[in-house]
Amino acid sequence: MTPRTSTENLLTDNPALYEARFPDPERLAGRWAEDCLRRYGSGPRVLDLGCGTGRDAAHLHGAGRTVTGADLSEAMLAYARVQHAGPEYLHADLRRFTLPGREFDAVVCLDSALLYCHTNGELDGFLASVRRSLAPGGLLVAEMRNGAFFLGRTELLDAPRVNGFTWQGVAYESTTTLSVDRTAQLLRRTRVWTADDGSEPVEQRSAWRLLFPQELRHVLAGHGFEVLALHDGPGPRTEPAWREGDAPGSVADADRTHLVARLN
Repeated sequence: MTPRTSTENLLTDNPALYEARFPDPERLAGRWAEDCLRRYGSGPRVLDLGCGTGRDAAHLHGAGRTVTGADLSEAMLAYARVQHAGPEYLHADLRRFTLPGREFDAVVCLDSALLYCHTNGELDGFLASVRRSLAPGGLLVAEMRNGAFFLGRTELLDAPRVNGFTWQGVAYESTTTLSVDRTAQLLRRTRVWTADDGSEPVEQRSAWRLLFPQELRHVLAGHGFEVLALHDGPGPRTEPAWREGDAPGSVADADRTHLVARLN
């Protein structure tokens, strides 16, 4: 059966399904972010940009921080307010946003959310918005895919990846294909969803910006940030995954990039 192409996103439109597909029972992402905030001396006020279901924002809140979560998906925000209460949750587009009357000691942007800035203009909009939102000396903490990994490597591109899981009695299977659009400097993703509940297959498309370490340093400096750490791991999505007490790495060669930058 030819899949139906959808402009909707099965996971972001169904937050409980998202958490079933990407479980994080150990709260590795939130714990890693909290470790960075403590390691580099952040104050208590945190903005979690692209907060999604609110799991990480809620963990930071539980660690004693005053947290605001922001996301473009109203479905995610509604879910977060009920399932991961504690932080304040606001609607915002990370590519350009204004939060009047609010100032933060740190902005956290996890799980490649920053890479939805597909163009230089969108990236500049993100960094200008972050700069406006931060107190002097505030931190930007981000975790994302590493564009440099795809220089000469094809193991993530060579074949589709199939993942299956069951949620509320329905078996779901996703087949994901990645490709590099060199002209646009994007990693494009095509994902076909099937389920055993009789629904027709659905094809969804998305993309991430491929940013390279030196490019990232350059654009951050242009917006007044000093890079304190830029490395490929350990982190919440690396193998092996980050554990308490792990020190930041010193190279940026593998699939993930972990960034800490301070506003001058």
